[in-house]
Amino acid sequence: MLGNHSSATEFYLLGFSGSRELRHILFATFFFFYLVTLMGNTVIIVIVCLDKHLQSPMYFFLGHLSALELLVTTIIVPMMLWGLLLPGMQTISLAACVTQLFLYLALGTTEFTLLGAMAVDRYVAVCNPLRYNVIMNSRTCNFVVIVSWLFGFLFEIWPVYATFQLSYCKSNVVDNFFCDRGQLLKLSCDNTLFMEFILFLMAIFVLFGSLIPTIVSYTYIISTILKISSASGRRKAFSTCASHFTCVVIGYGSCLFLYVKPKQTQATDYNRVVSLMVYVVTPFLNPFIFTLRNDKVIEALRDRVKQCCHLFRN
Repeated sequence: MLGNHSSATEFYLLGFSGSRELRHILFATFFFFYLVTLMGNTVIIVIVCLDKHLQSPMYFFLGHLSALELLVTTIIVPMMLWGLLLPGMQTISLAACVTQLFLYLALGTTEFTLLGAMAVDRYVAVCNPLRYNVIMNSRTCNFVVIVSWLFGFLFEIWPVYATFQLSYCKSNVVDNFFCDRGQLLKLSCDNTLFMEFILFLMAIFVLFGSLIPTIVSYTYIISTILKISSASGRRKAFSTCASHFTCVVIGYGSCLFLYVKPKQTQATDYNRVVSLMVYVVTPFLNPFIFTLRNDKVIEALRDRVKQCCHLFRN
């Protein structure tokens, strides 16, 4: 649509193809996922803040992780839902595209940094329980969270800036339901091979920089758990890590497919499916992962429900 122009002031999101009925079915499905994601993560944040039994480092990190999931989903999904209701392509301004790209990349980087920190927290809890409260004190936890947020936002400034310094003379139609960086690079008439290589190295640094501490931590955790003589003791020790481990497998697995690839401009259908996994399905699953397998969270939820019922009766 740009013709011979050297830059774009707006983009068109192609979104999902298909009949009107199919788009309405997709809207209903993703809207349900979004509502559950909002409610689930909000509930986790509220009970972590209010329940005195959940005032520990693990739940402190969990509250921030839920806030990140909430924000990432809200940046992507409402625009996607609006696009499903429109008869044609969805228009997004250059400023909105820059903002969306920066926020979802920054929040994603923050989330991976926090997941790595949570793995180390589980290592200290299982392998060095007597010094856990000394090592993971409130000052340490606050420092870890602040550094995670700052690193996530500062780290993504250059990649987003460099992306929008390119000339978009081929087209301004983005073949996805959000401002996908891979598709933006595909639209540029500049040579992006070197930039794609740098972005690949940066993605490697973020994902593997947080994955390596996770792997090392769980290696020691599993080794320690296997040395516990009683089956009930091993089960109890592993249950404290099961939720985080499941979240790590799903989160890292989908993002490895999406971002860690030398060629950023990969097949659009592939990108669209994996993007749905990262920004819709994973945030939807995480509240269930962290609540259904966690007795303390379930107990806290039950207590809050009882209090609400008691208030309504009075």
